[in-house]
Amino acid sequence: MRGRKGVLLTAAAVASLMGTAVGAQPPAKTGRAERIEYVIGPGDLLQIFVWKEPDLSRDVAVRLDGRITVPLLGDVEAAGRTPQQLGEELAKSLSKFLETPRVTVGVSQATSTRFYVVGLVGKPGDFPLSSRTTVLQGLALAGGFREFAKTENIVIVRQERTGQTVIPVNYKKLEDGKDISQNVLLRPGDTIIVP
Repeated sequence: MRGRKGVLLTAAAVASLMGTAVGAQPPAKTGRAERIEYVIGPGDLLQIFVWKEPDLSRDVAVRLDGRITVPLLGDVEAAGRTPQQLGEELAKSLSKFLETPRVTVGVSQATSTRFYVVGLVGKPGDFPLSSRTTVLQGLALAGGFREFAKTENIVIVRQERTGQTVIPVNYKKLEDGKDISQNVLLRPGDTIIVP
């Protein structure tokens, strides 16, 4: 039984990578790709460039409290914002000291984009979230299920601004193609729990 689950999990993950479910028709093309904006998190390394101001341009690390230190401004909240939003806020704040500052924020190292898999899987641990990854792909990266895993009771714990959200996932329904909507996209910080 364990071998069958591993093979089906691998097949489902490969199908998910190809954009379709096992035994299902490919989703209809809408003509628009869903755009996901990168959100800065603790541990990320940022490159701040202030045009014509080399003393203000620098590489900074986002601290665990989500802040960065910027000359003239002190500590600024960076986590939870996109690079564009942070650049706009820095430009607005620097306008008190400079005439029409132009600020660009880039992410040199995205270390905050990780997800975690715990419980009865082959390789529990943390994994980089370097591209669009679904729960099936995440489970495949974690080596599939171990014997006695309760695959109908998987949950994803997601930290949001309002608190934690628990997303139930029934692998058996995914495996049978009965509810492919449970193959949700993972977000940075998500924890998949396989009891």
